[in-house]
Amino acid sequence: MVKLRLKRCGRKQRAVYRIVAIDVRSRREGRDLQKVGFYDPIKNQTFSNVPAILYFLEKGAQPTGVVHDISKKAEVLPKFRLNQTKVN
Repeated sequence: MVKLRLKRCGRKQRAVYRIVAIDVRSRREGRDLQKVGFYDPIKNQTFSNVPAILYFLEKGAQPTGVVHDISKKAEVLPKFRLNQTKVN
């Protein structure tokens, strides 16, 4: 299973996180499938590769709680939910 989660980078006390698509069984600093953005909590900056995030979400990837919140603020998830169709 693939998850969208944060990967810690940077130095001590100045953490910067990459948003990556990674296998669930991998470690936090393990090998990722693709980098899809970054998040800097100190400067409160975010960059997201929206097409890549939507691609992984359509393939069944699950975002973690923090990545879900970051994507929600960047308005990535409402686009994904609008593209889904309900089958009744």
